[in-house]
Amino acid sequence: MFYTIDIAGMKRDLKLFPVTDDLQIAAFILFGDVEITEHAAAKLLEKAPEFDLIVTAEAKSIPLAYEMARQAGQNDYIIARKGVKVYMEDVLSVNVNSITTENVQTLHLGKDEADRIKGRRILVLDDVISTGDSLRAIENLVLKAGGEIVGRMAVLAEGDAFDRTDITVLGKLPLFDGEGNVK
Repeated sequence: MFYTIDIAGMKRDLKLFPVTDDLQIAAFILFGDVEITEHAAAKLLEKAPEFDLIVTAEAKSIPLAYEMARQAGQNDYIIARKGVKVYMEDVLSVNVNSITTENVQTLHLGKDEADRIKGRRILVLDDVISTGDSLRAIENLVLKAGGEIVGRMAVLAEGDAFDRTDITVLGKLPLFDGEGNVK
């Protein structure tokens, strides 16, 4: 089963996947889709507040963060890592439980990234906001590092997240029942 979505004038067919017996989600995956990544980046930048730096989690939003930074004329963006790397010093960490991931994850920033965030206007970015847990985890890291969050953006908001007033998105991604009907 597929769901056709219009993302700011660009259509994609998204495959449905079961989460439980009575809940399915439509998989929006930026990896490998250069056209939608470039398009979404441009459309989000049109709505973005003034910012100094983009921060995202090590996930499907990495190409979006890269493309938004590139289109904004910036040479820097930060990825909160899912694992501590040997080159990371004085690591800041937070836990997150995402709807699309089986286990609790931990996101990390090293001293280098934290120093680049400190005192700067940060745009927090994700591909899809569902429960908001991933977004909150990134926000917690940014605040621990001393950054000022000036915006929260994603390509899509899933389910009730679309009604949030503290995020900017390009469209709504509905949830589906076990038969594939929009809830």
